[in-house]
Amino acid sequence: MEFGYSFAGLLVGFVIGLTGIGGGALMTPILIVGFGVPLIVAVSTDLLYAAFTKAGGIFNYAKQQLVEWRVAGLLLLGSLPSSFVTLLYLSQVESIATLEATINLTLGVSLLLTSIAVFFRERIRRFSDKQSDTPLAHSLIRCRPYLTVLCGLFLGGLVTLSSVGAGALGTAMLILLYPRFSMGTIVGTDLVHAVVLTAFSGFGHMQMGTVDLELLAYLLVGSLPGVWLGSRLGANLSPKLMQPIIGSLLMAIGIRFVLAV
Repeated sequence: MEFGYSFAGLLVGFVIGLTGIGGGALMTPILIVGFGVPLIVAVSTDLLYAAFTKAGGIFNYAKQQLVEWRVAGLLLLGSLPSSFVTLLYLSQVESIATLEATINLTLGVSLLLTSIAVFFRERIRRFSDKQSDTPLAHSLIRCRPYLTVLCGLFLGGLVTLSSVGAGALGTAMLILLYPRFSMGTIVGTDLVHAVVLTAFSGFGHMQMGTVDLELLAYLLVGSLPGVWLGSRLGANLSPKLMQPIIGSLLMAIGIRFVLAV
């Protein structure tokens, strides 16, 4: 079983390195469906897994000045309080059935939204570029900081309940809100937000006693070489090939969780 966990970490780490987006959403479903890990334990452990796995990437983006710290701060201004409130809610739920139904539904919805974000990433980018010079876009510039905080508010609750969405969904939202940012800046800024949010919510879950530290260690043992190998091979693969595959897989798994409610 320990080898199986490390292999799962290797597989997901490889996909994260290969695609750069969407792959991290696979870990929680793999733990639940593939290994029978309880819902809340899978979500809690995956939050810290995501934080540790992606943290190293921050330094590369920051070194290349591809992080908009103010935008990341605005996202966190919404997401961290939202995550805190969600953690309070989870700690107060006494019915296991209610807790599992809530997580099942949220996880399914998160996976479906993530699959859409992965599928249509380039179309979202092109749409955002076309709309960037319209009167509506110019009028929304004043509201953009508030919209960014609202996006963070939404992501904070969603990610804390499901461990899914901080990457692909956050990227899609930033593309729409900041069409003039380069793709590297979008990804770097979202990565900073995702790492801080998943670490915050993951340690919150740990305080509730729902993180399996032994499981986390086995996952990380596999994921670190997986990310390295995937990033090496990813340079030779077109996103047009991988994104539909990842998107289709996430959509199928998301439908499974929604129907299980």
